[in-house]
Amino acid sequence: MQTIDKKVVYFPDKAIKQGFPSLFKEMVREIIRSRWLIQQFLVRDFSATYKQTILGIFWAFFVPLISTGTFIFLSSGGILDVGSLSIPYPIYAVAGTALWQFFSVGLTLSANSLVNSGSMVTRINFNRESLVISAIAQGFVPSIVQIVVLFILFACYQIMPPITVLLVPLAMIPLMLLTLGLGLILSIINGVFRDVGLGISTLLTFLMFATPILYTKPTGGIVATISQYNPLYYVVSVPRDLLITGSVNELGGFLYSSLFALVLFLICWIAFHLAETRIAERI
Repeated sequence: MQTIDKKVVYFPDKAIKQGFPSLFKEMVREIIRSRWLIQQFLVRDFSATYKQTILGIFWAFFVPLISTGTFIFLSSGGILDVGSLSIPYPIYAVAGTALWQFFSVGLTLSANSLVNSGSMVTRINFNRESLVISAIAQGFVPSIVQIVVLFILFACYQIMPPITVLLVPLAMIPLMLLTLGLGLILSIINGVFRDVGLGISTLLTFLMFATPILYTKPTGGIVATISQYNPLYYVVSVPRDLLITGSVNELGGFLYSSLFALVLFLICWIAFHLAETRIAERI
């Protein structure tokens, strides 16, 4: 930016020309300035989700419980082979779905966040990352519900939760980064190709069955091979193990997956920041 006779001239891609350190500082400053906006979007979207429904906010409790109860029923009926477990399966299933719900709900809502706010995106100049972040934050609601249910199950089975539950928020950071990174880039792609928004639910269903979330990791076969190279498995399994057993069996994979999640998040964030002004006309 240069000032000539009190006139301000803006250059396109100024931050890129100044270097990525300048770009990153600008991105961080915009997020900090947008804290209030993120909060308002979160309240608005959460209220709109349950507006004009009979059960209202109880849907936030009902849907996660039904999805978990379905797998518990399949397991108890011998239809679903969950493998060998040292704890009751309901506890294992609820812990896994608590983490999976954050990823699936956050990713679905964030991928559609720009499209759903299309008129605002095209008419108002504001930090579009706010829409994606607030959408992902809604994924915490079903996760919190599941964790409450998890502690009720601990009490029912008379099992003392491990002290490592205190480390779960820290262990969830890679999962948050992975969700946010994918949400940022998918929201941009969905603005151009609406197939992303239409197909993401199907993709997430496949990922849930292909990732050992509701069953133990197989020792052989195609699922075991996929899990070995699937970062989503590691960033879910380690927080889950801290929730229910207190031991970590996949620390090496978790560390590599955490690094992958961090790099992916930074790349997607930079790509979103550079493309958000150009994508407005396509929304």
